[in-house]
This record gives sequence, C-alpha cells and structure tokens, in this order.
Amino acid sequence: MAEDSGTVGIEVFSRPGCHLCEKLIEELQPMIRGRLPLRIRNIDTSDDWLDRYELKIPVVVYAGHEVCHFHLDRTAIGRLLSKIET
Repeated sequence: MAEDSGTVGIEVFSRPGCHLCEKLIEELQPMIRGRLPLRIRNIDTSDDWLDRYELKIPVVVYAGHEVCHFHLDRTAIGRLLSKIET
C-alpha cells in the first residue's frame, strides 16, 4: 500500500482500525500516485507521534509541515502538487 523511496513524500499519520484514516488514504492515493511516495505512519509506534497527532488523525504531512487533518483537503494537496511540480 505505501510506497517508499529516498525522496520527500507525503506522510499520513494514522492508526489501525481508524476508518477516517482509511478513507483519507483511499482518496489521497490516486491524487499522488506516480508523483510522490506515500508513507503511512502508525502513531502507536512512537510516543512523539502519539503526543503530537492522537487527537487529530488522520494527519497528512509533507516535508515536516501539516497539510491537513481529519479529512482530505483536496485544494491543499492540489496546491502542494502544483508547487513541487514547477
């Protein structure tokens, strides 16, 4: 499901069984496929991630900056893709 490479990619902070997370990932994948790697991070594997994101999942992050949380912000993702593809 998640792609990985040495390039900066989109991170989705999530947890198993999170239906909002699954929906966001399902909507995000076609938007970024072939453009950016996707890394899905389980917040339960890191105390830092848990402290930072527990009440906001799913959280979409690019290059250390939060892009959106709870629901996919297609406009924000579109702006991000336009910015990095120019």
